[in-house]
Amino acid sequence: MTKPWDTTSEHLLRELAPQVLGAVARRFRDFSTAEDAVQEAMIAAFIQWPKEGIPDNPRGWLIQVAARRMTDQVRSEIARRERETAVAAETESLTSVPEIEADMDPDDTLILLFMCCHPALSPSSAIALTLRAVGGLTTAEIANAFLVPEATMAQRISRAKQTIKTSGTPFRLPSPHERAERLPAVLHVLYLIFSEGYASSIGSHLQRFDLAREAIRLTRNTKALLPDNAEVAGLLALMLLTDARRAARTGPDEELIPLDKQNRSLWDRLEISEGIELLTVALGRGSIGLYQLQAAIAAVHDEAGRAEDTDWPQILALYELLKRVSPGPMVTLNHAIAAAMVHGSAQGLQLLRALDSDPRLASHYRLDAVRAHLLEKTGDYEAAIKHYRVAAARTTSIPERNYLMTQAARLAGE
Repeated sequence: MTKPWDTTSEHLLRELAPQVLGAVARRFRDFSTAEDAVQEAMIAAFIQWPKEGIPDNPRGWLIQVAARRMTDQVRSEIARRERETAVAAETESLTSVPEIEADMDPDDTLILLFMCCHPALSPSSAIALTLRAVGGLTTAEIANAFLVPEATMAQRISRAKQTIKTSGTPFRLPSPHERAERLPAVLHVLYLIFSEGYASSIGSHLQRFDLAREAIRLTRNTKALLPDNAEVAGLLALMLLTDARRAARTGPDEELIPLDKQNRSLWDRLEISEGIELLTVALGRGSIGLYQLQAAIAAVHDEAGRAEDTDWPQILALYELLKRVSPGPMVTLNHAIAAAMVHGSAQGLQLLRALDSDPRLASHYRLDAVRAHLLEKTGDYEAAIKHYRVAAARTTSIPERNYLMTQAARLAGE
């Protein structure tokens, strides 16, 4: 018996993809080919499931299709080598779906995460590959996260897969030394997966709960693996403190509701409490890093009962520290917003000028959106309308575009 295809089915596929990849890679010991095989299985599901319904065991179905693709690859390789001795050895790995599922390990996805962050890869390539293999993001979504063209990102991912294949990395959790070496890239990947889930950069949905949930789950697993690491705890705290606002971020038609207009009674107090507890312990260990600082900023927002009660001077001080710890265009952008809230919109606008010459953000919609908001607060409605419209044209998120066009229409009406 099959289930009908509905709006949650695509999320199910994305959620199952890293599990299937972990199982197939574990069985066949070939990450690169397994990743290709799972992608083919996903494409087959996208084509067949809407017509035929979702199988009773969707994960098993995906494993079967991917394993068949791997089997064909093995047989092709055997034929190419023309070695009779290889036939017996290779065909032993052509295991049935139940055996592959029975061999699955709950840590398979975590192993994938650390495997993709191999030191042979550059940090940017490792992160891109992991977002593709573990996060299930499309090449376009990853390109958006890195602020680079899609074609550039496709080449980067392809080269990274080949490097992993050439390295012969075994499918296992790395040693403690290897974990420490790969951890910065792993945490960055988890942060980007969560960010894409919390505020989707492309498509008709503002949030993708499957990605956010998976990022939180993997971060919890990473914390269990490294319980005393303050930055891992800081990242988990940041995710929980941010995810706590999820229910209040959209209206009945999935329209975007900005932070200062949200119904704070909808915020998840249990997530907030857990996040603050994690952050307190992490800060008590004496080291202050990128994710702890961002978590501290999120905590200040979450602890304000009303938008007007937000301690913006504290947030500004935290962003100034964050600029020293981890400078970057998005940090500069958010620092300008905090400065505007404390010292006035004119100062915020002045700080934004430094980003106009930064190629990573100069044509990004968020720069125009923030500039439009600050111009509106100064009373320059004509310029604000212009930048709201430019931002709307540049974003690939439909809810973001609708919100920005609504703001422009509101000002034009006034």
